[in-house]
Amino acid sequence: MANEKTMKGNIEEFAVQMKRLVNNKEQSDIKFLIGSNRKPIYAHRCILANRCAVFKAMFQDQAQRAGVVDNTVPFVLADMTPDIFLAVMEFIYTNCVTLTPKILAGHYLIENLAVHNVCECLQASIVFAQNELKDACILYIDEHTEDVFKSKGFAELSEESLVETLKSDGLTMDESKILKYIRDWAQVNSVVLKKPYVEIGKKAVKQIRLTLFTPEEIEKIEVENRKEPFVPIECFSVAWKFHATKKSDSGNPLMRVRKGTDSREHHTHLLTEAP
Repeated sequence: MANEKTMKGNIEEFAVQMKRLVNNKEQSDIKFLIGSNRKPIYAHRCILANRCAVFKAMFQDQAQRAGVVDNTVPFVLADMTPDIFLAVMEFIYTNCVTLTPKILAGHYLIENLAVHNVCECLQASIVFAQNELKDACILYIDEHTEDVFKSKGFAELSEESLVETLKSDGLTMDESKILKYIRDWAQVNSVVLKKPYVEIGKKAVKQIRLTLFTPEEIEKIEVENRKEPFVPIECFSVAWKFHATKKSDSGNPLMRVRKGTDSREHHTHLLTEAP
């Protein structure tokens, strides 16, 4: 209406009051289990769904699968740390957040990426669809590959985050070392998740570029693989086909030489960058 006026209250006071609802068990209707220790965090479905498209889609998917909205079933986000998740909740509820290097705040985190936090930031960027932050994390890992792969955060990467990392052409490490670190990652997580390490690493190891190895190196990997089939047979098939024909497939990213790959004679037949 033309004669209507909007009366604005105290924004800071409103934010303080709304913050009281963050992780408030008594008034919540949804529970999240966050991180490897599954810390419970409580929230309100209507607020999250209306403030965040990611949560709205998550809730709709749950309802479609179950046929009904079930508030008793918690959402498990094992790849997220409680500190970051609570910061996200604070922003959703209050439109404000206190910035620290542990908290998800895109540009701020990009400026503060470091070996000790880049893996955690990468996982947060994937969970909350923050593509700019994800790209920055991948670039940082490219430039500090060995230091990051040696870090505690790397061992705690989710499968999805590791796969995203391994898709990069910019990793500054030879493929033989990358394979070793994938094995180490799978072994650590097999203990944590109590699953066979072959099963844990089955998606990540498919990102190994066996075509970068010489025939002699591939034979050694095959011998080791007979003891425990960590590398899928189809990966070997692609590599042997390449060595037999010396023909590279421009549409296959596994036939591209990474930035840190040690030079081998047959690499002249491979792509050095994405087409």
